[in-house]
Amino acid sequence: MVEKKKILIIDDAEFILDSTATILKYEGYEVFAAQNGYIGLKSAFEQKPDIIICDIAMPGMDGFKVLEEIRKNPETESTPFIFLTAFSEKSKMRAGMERGADDFIVKPYTHDELLMAIQAQWAKRIRLEKKLNEKIEEVGRSVTSVLPHEFRTVLNEVIGTAKYMNTDADTLSKSEIIEFSNDIISSSKRLLKITENFLLFVRIEALASDPEQKKQLRKFRTDEPFSIFLDIASSKALQYDRSEDLVFGDNIELISLEISSESFYKIADEILDNAFKFSKKGDKIFISSFRNGDMAVVNISDEGRGMNTEQISKISALAQFERTFYEQQGAGMGLIIAKKLVELHDGIFKVDSSEGRGTTINFSLHCQDIE
Repeated sequence: MVEKKKILIIDDAEFILDSTATILKYEGYEVFAAQNGYIGLKSAFEQKPDIIICDIAMPGMDGFKVLEEIRKNPETESTPFIFLTAFSEKSKMRAGMERGADDFIVKPYTHDELLMAIQAQWAKRIRLEKKLNEKIEEVGRSVTSVLPHEFRTVLNEVIGTAKYMNTDADTLSKSEIIEFSNDIISSSKRLLKITENFLLFVRIEALASDPEQKKQLRKFRTDEPFSIFLDIASSKALQYDRSEDLVFGDNIELISLEISSESFYKIADEILDNAFKFSKKGDKIFISSFRNGDMAVVNISDEGRGMNTEQISKISALAQFERTFYEQQGAGMGLIIAKKLVELHDGIFKVDSSEGRGTTINFSLHCQDIE
């Protein structure tokens, strides 16, 4: 038996509730009716409808407030939301769409207009799901071809070290046991990062295919991001024993980026790790930032080996630059994840590089002043 799709109608006019519910029940939908915004919101969170149809002008809690609360809740944030509006209120619809509504119907509406608005949302959802499934399949094919090799490489290192310790346990010194244990820990962390990066990549691809969820991402904030960035740079330099190679230029203060702290940390960590990994001790790494309108721009330049034009153009999820010549750990996902996270937040990511002369990565994210 096919499960009925659920539709929630919120309107303070009883005759509209009754007539609309009758039409939709006749068309085979399971219908929930609410006479005001408070009841509608409670019903939305309890019933989790497939579509919400809501009047704008209601006493107590109007339609805009209902929409705001719906979009705040992770379980309902992507639910298609259609406004009902009187012709005299049509000028409000731009504000409604900007706040996250998917469509609107002008009252009085006909049977066909109501059904066409609903069908448009089903068609939109089918297109999004198809696009998402295609992305997941594409990533899955890539993962199938590369991930087993990466896992085998790291697991063989762990197994080899563990077997050696097991065979020569009676003759190993304390310092040798510590050394081999550190090798196992290091390899395990590397394996964990490979796994986390692939899972993150799949999640990014899914979010990029859903405009509503993508819009929600820019509601997160990271205050004073460049203090965080410089802390990550200093920590990364200690990890590579290259604190003297860091050169800090001017950096902007008193701003907030439209991105979560977690995502910003990941971008910074991957770009900085790439800069240290592909340059040698003594090569300088320059870090600076500046404001350009409503965008915060970050520059990270290194004096490493760099890339040629073809390598830059082939930056992709599973591309590793000269893997056969240079050892690169982590399935080559770092830069592409940083790039996709920036673009997921409507930012700009640029790579400028030349062989033997280093690489400059420039990325921009939307920002606001901290009041």
